[in-house]
Amino acid sequence: MIIVKIGGNILDNPERLQSFLSDFAQLPGPKLLVHGGGKIASAFGQRLGITPKMVEGRRITDAETLELVTMVYGGLVNKQVVAKLQALGCNAIGLTGADGNIMPATKRPVKTVDYGFVGDVAGPESINVTALEAIVEARLTPVFAPLTHDTQGNMLNTNADTIASVLATALAPKYKVQLVYCFEKKGVLQNAEDDTSVISHIHTEKYKTLKEEGVVNAGMIPKLDNAFAALQQGVAQVLICEAEALTSINTAHYSGTTISLN
Repeated sequence: MIIVKIGGNILDNPERLQSFLSDFAQLPGPKLLVHGGGKIASAFGQRLGITPKMVEGRRITDAETLELVTMVYGGLVNKQVVAKLQALGCNAIGLTGADGNIMPATKRPVKTVDYGFVGDVAGPESINVTALEAIVEARLTPVFAPLTHDTQGNMLNTNADTIASVLATALAPKYKVQLVYCFEKKGVLQNAEDDTSVISHIHTEKYKTLKEEGVVNAGMIPKLDNAFAALQQGVAQVLICEAEALTSINTAHYSGTTISLN
């Protein structure tokens, strides 16, 4: 089972998205796609007069913004991706965490910041694996929008990296799961300004050092935290690479970052 998370900068670029989806459609065996879409939501919001509110790179999801992201993530972006995959011969089905009660979550409690309608997933034990397996066994390819629900009738905005990690750990007892984070960079970089400075392998101790040195910071930290959490809970392998590297992940030509516990 290959679980791929695709970043917003690829979704924003029609040519790169088409190329990525063509590669994804050709992956053998069962697969699952998780997408973001934050930049598209922000741009769409501006057209509607909704200004994005961000704290430390995280979106504040008030009631108005929740309506926006539900429309954009669960509707516009998700269905466009599904339609493009259908055109490529990949029988995809668009889902949120509310569909089939696959991924219930809880509204993030207010501490120093009130993030609004943002969902935190308890962990792999909260995933409705039976429903998800039924979809996969029917030879459908799930395409998840970054949305969950609180089981009380409310949708919740949820980090796409986290969704990919939790789905991977939930499916790990049934499948040998390979979790791939695809984005616009070639991998985790030693120098953010140098696209060729890819760190080929990061294990637990090296990750600690990279954080202490400030090499890994900001948005890369939650991505790597999710990667290590997935490995600790039975996921076979985690890779972080550019979208164009997807077809090379199981070859000697793979040039992104491989994450491992040791």
